[in-house]
Amino acid sequence: MSLNTKLYEGKAKILYPTEDNEVLLTVYKDDATAFNAQKKGQIHGKGAINCTITAALFQMLEQEGIATHYIDCPSPNQMRVKAVKIIPVEVVVRNIAAGSLCRQTGLSEGKLLPKPLVEYYLKDDDLGDPLLTRDRLFLLEIVTSEQLQILEEVALKINHHLQEFFTRCNITLVDFKLEFGIDAQNQILLADEISPDTCRLWDQTETDPEARVMDKDRFRKDLGDVESAYQRVQQRVLSVL
Repeated sequence: MSLNTKLYEGKAKILYPTEDNEVLLTVYKDDATAFNAQKKGQIHGKGAINCTITAALFQMLEQEGIATHYIDCPSPNQMRVKAVKIIPVEVVVRNIAAGSLCRQTGLSEGKLLPKPLVEYYLKDDDLGDPLLTRDRLFLLEIVTSEQLQILEEVALKINHHLQEFFTRCNITLVDFKLEFGIDAQNQILLADEISPDTCRLWDQTETDPEARVMDKDRFRKDLGDVESAYQRVQQRVLSVL
């Protein structure tokens, strides 16, 4: 398969066309970014690890009735996916207070939320991916009310299945980001990835606030041992499946 013509290159992945117009090839990169790409670096082996974890979780979610764009993985850092038009909104589900939720509300990190919180962020680097209200989503004509209801319902179902799964891995799912796309049949599919890049994951076998971090916060906060944390997530995910 030729990798000469890029359709799109993002912070963590590159998209290529294939012989089939309805199928794309995603190549996961080792590049790491944080704070809207203000901090950049490399995490050795991250591309293959995130691709492997995403493939495993997407297949698990497919078995639970969640439609995804996943097809297969021709190599460790490559994934064939169904071509979709990405909805330009990041859907964030939070179970425990962390990150921007603490900075913007004053909640203490680690506070268990009374119920999962679903938030929407505009997928626009130039604007800093701002938090959007429902009315702003409709004002920008990003989604219809029916589509938004689907996004919220599916996001909460994914959260339920991921929480159960990660608990079996001795990992706490703090929060995570989802992206969705619309395929040629006008069906909404889970797209992008689910990995330590897009989730906050805390090791349930650790009590130290820094030692328990198993996700990109290790890179954001210069905690070190980033590669080994990603590797541990992969090992636990694959051992449970």
